[in-house]
Amino acid sequence: MKKRRDFIKKSIIGTTGLTFAGFGLGSKTFCSTIDRQVFEDWQTDPDWVEIKYGDWGGPGVSPEPGPMDAILLKDWAPKSLVVTRETFVPKAKYPAIDCHLHIYARTPEEVDDWVRTMDEVGIEKSVILTGATGDNFDELVDLYLNSYPDRFILYCGMDRSDIENPDYSGRVVAELVRCYNKGALGVGEITDKGFGITRDTSLPRDKRLHPDDPRLDAFWEKCAELKLPVNFHFADHISAWTPLDVFQERTPDYQHFNLYDTDALHFDELITIRNRTLEKHPGTIFVACHLSNQGHDLTTLSQAMDKYPNLYLDTSARDYEMGRTPRSSARFLEKYKDRIMFGTDMGRRKSMFQIHWRLLETDDEYITGRVGWRYYGLNLPASVLKALYRSTAKKIHNI
Repeated sequence: MKKRRDFIKKSIIGTTGLTFAGFGLGSKTFCSTIDRQVFEDWQTDPDWVEIKYGDWGGPGVSPEPGPMDAILLKDWAPKSLVVTRETFVPKAKYPAIDCHLHIYARTPEEVDDWVRTMDEVGIEKSVILTGATGDNFDELVDLYLNSYPDRFILYCGMDRSDIENPDYSGRVVAELVRCYNKGALGVGEITDKGFGITRDTSLPRDKRLHPDDPRLDAFWEKCAELKLPVNFHFADHISAWTPLDVFQERTPDYQHFNLYDTDALHFDELITIRNRTLEKHPGTIFVACHLSNQGHDLTTLSQAMDKYPNLYLDTSARDYEMGRTPRSSARFLEKYKDRIMFGTDMGRRKSMFQIHWRLLETDDEYITGRVGWRYYGLNLPASVLKALYRSTAKKIHNI
């Protein structure tokens, strides 16, 4: 799209056309040599105006250049002047199982502190997606399960070494069984963002290990036999495949996830691989974390949920998808409440859990989000909260 490239070019020209003396975010001193024509081009280009303002046709005022033109998007933190209710929810309404956490404690003392936080915020159990195998997994069993067998659920990883060796299929299954006997109740987080499960960007496309690869058939079938759910990170947020330009939806905080113009498989290709894997292994429960990275398109995700009964989801790190579309998200969570689990994926800070309760349990408006978007509370009914927080997780973990 030539206009898209032109926008980038204009952006660079507009930036280099500015000179500042003593200017900072808290400074009142401002000197500029703004190229007024460039500024006006941005405000009058019909495509840019439509995307920025929609059917409103513009900001409703006559824009003029000023000090804010020097503020970088990554530094912009608008302080809302909206006066609305702010509900503090210290503890989950019902006991919750957090189904998406990682190794946030490395010592017995840190584990103790984590459990205290769980008690304070209403977390009954924490599912740790260790991604570990071998001695690393065994050490985590000793650290978590020996001290708190009823508070933590450990997932093991997948052996990803020497995948082209003919013995790989047997070896990866053998390690899975060993980890199961040590106490693993699931597998994951397994990730494929386009370069395969090994994440080796140097491998050519035909050598990458994707989840539908025949080398993994026996592994997925063994997961089904042992009743081990698999937490799988399919693709990534759709914005990762769009250019880092003036139309990029997410803020610069997320630009390092960008895959545009790389050799990674495209989002649509990865979703197709997901679907093939689900079809090949109907007895295996795949928990597609982060709402399977389709929280932006719940209609299409609903179609997949209807077609593949072994597709489960967790809500981890997609607070912004739910919070910006609260009505459709609430309907989606209610319809599929028996196949969606609560997850965070954001550490173990007490306030992080509590803001999740506010998002899910209240109808508060204009809640501060973490990606530059404001959220709106989903106000989920008791039946959905109970399933989301606990009963679905208990079902798939056989507890």
